[in-house]
Amino acid sequence: MKKICLAIAFCLAAIIPSQAQTDNDRLFSVAKNLDVFNAIYKNLEMLYVDTLDADEVVGTAIKAMLRSLDPYTEYYPEENMQELKEIYTGKFAGIGALIRYNMQLKRVVIDEPYEGMPSAEAGLKKGDIILAIDDSVMTDKDVSYVSSHLRGDPGTSFILKIQRPSTGKKMQMKITRRTVQTPSVPYYGMRPGQIGYLCLRQFTEDCAKDVRRAFIEMKNQGMRGFILDLRNNGGGSEQEAVNIVNMFVPKDVLIVSNRGKMQRANRDYVTKVEPIDAEMPLVVLVNDNSASASEITAGALQDLDRGVILGTRTYGKGLVQMSVDLPYNGSLKLTSNKYYIPSGRCIQAINYRHSKGGYTEHIPDSLTHVFHTAGGREVRDGGGIKPDVEVVPDSLPNIAYYLASSGMDSTEVMLNYEIDYINRHPTIAPPSQFELSDADYDDFKQRVLKSGFKYDPESEKFMETLVKLAKFEGYYDDAKQEFDNLQKKLTHNLEKDLDYNKEQIKRLIESDIVAAYYYERGSVENALRRDKQMAEAVRLINNPEEYKKILRP
Repeated sequence: MKKICLAIAFCLAAIIPSQAQTDNDRLFSVAKNLDVFNAIYKNLEMLYVDTLDADEVVGTAIKAMLRSLDPYTEYYPEENMQELKEIYTGKFAGIGALIRYNMQLKRVVIDEPYEGMPSAEAGLKKGDIILAIDDSVMTDKDVSYVSSHLRGDPGTSFILKIQRPSTGKKMQMKITRRTVQTPSVPYYGMRPGQIGYLCLRQFTEDCAKDVRRAFIEMKNQGMRGFILDLRNNGGGSEQEAVNIVNMFVPKDVLIVSNRGKMQRANRDYVTKVEPIDAEMPLVVLVNDNSASASEITAGALQDLDRGVILGTRTYGKGLVQMSVDLPYNGSLKLTSNKYYIPSGRCIQAINYRHSKGGYTEHIPDSLTHVFHTAGGREVRDGGGIKPDVEVVPDSLPNIAYYLASSGMDSTEVMLNYEIDYINRHPTIAPPSQFELSDADYDDFKQRVLKSGFKYDPESEKFMETLVKLAKFEGYYDDAKQEFDNLQKKLTHNLEKDLDYNKEQIKRLIESDIVAAYYYERGSVENALRRDKQMAEAVRLINNPEEYKKILRP
């Protein structure tokens, strides 16, 4: 025993100096590189042929340094602190409207006023052309410039000059800026069969209270199953995610743990109150844009076997950020922790290789590890939350993407059709019933055909690449007849593409039109009518045995 103790003592004696030497070497390397950076800038300031802008040069160096780490670590100088505040609170002061650049008019236009905000109260409509803000002309400016002038301090007023394209009339109105916060819950409501649905767009301050109120209201109406929609929810507050999970799981349950280099920054989030309902069937909808706090919510409910996760695999952001105050009123938002959900797994999908200049790689499934839910089901780390039930939505066809995307086509044919439709129809059917007729779509199709609209069909692009490759490798001459036949079949036919993709294109137009009358809540409700993932969630809740079987190990 004495020999064993002596051996351990000698090992410790060897390890401690070795570790101390490693720490000293690292600190020396840090000090050396800071000295070198300082010396380089001093010499540039003294000897460089042009006068340096310190903010620009050092700012560029800072951005390059942070870019080598991960995309969430960012520096905010004093003049950009409002932007950081908006990230954390989801609030800003302005008129409350989406704007976009109209490629055909070469002007910035109103795209969608927010319900209950100054833009809607002033009577602004989709397509209104922004001519001037006070005495500043906006007709030659881009979206970011116009946006910065629409924003300002709450309570300040300005004169907005617009032109309404449907009438050609120029108008001006006085608008007072207010604090704008896009609704975290744009829509909730009872669906057929006493199934409640709630769409949560972001985890902003106090959003859990909104979810709680809506849930209780629907429960009082006889709700027997609940669908929580976290699709395209990029996350936000961890605490709000925990508060939402706490609605469905008991008090004193560990939901998420933050772990990093600094011990005092570590934190465990535990449920604080008794749940509203720990038994009601619960389905959570997710997709590849569900990230961060969305993944904490979905992952915790999955790990605790409290709900069925349905949709497609989530984004995979398992990192947590904190803010550090810097000299001269700046701030550093930095990645300080990884988070771990109840099973003990971290779902971070991307490995940031700091030592290789910011090289990133997606962690393959073969390198992930098995964990277990509270009931014993297998789940994995590293790669987002894999849904219990995978349902892939209809993909957006290439032509629909080009028709809908601002800046992709100079004709703006879809936007113009929607503006004309809205002008011709003072009212439309409720969101749950509104649908373009076949005659409406045919009118739109004829406009597209006459407009000169063009887009890049992906199949033709790949065909061109294949022909080049076949010629390069010497196969083309022998297969020329087959290539010619295939090329004829893949020849771009706009009318055929508009007919083939009619349903998906109609959905896009309907969503935009409904939003002009009923705002975002209307477009969400309208889209549910043909939502494959929503339909499967409803079917699952209506089949209790199948629902329970999914949650059994």
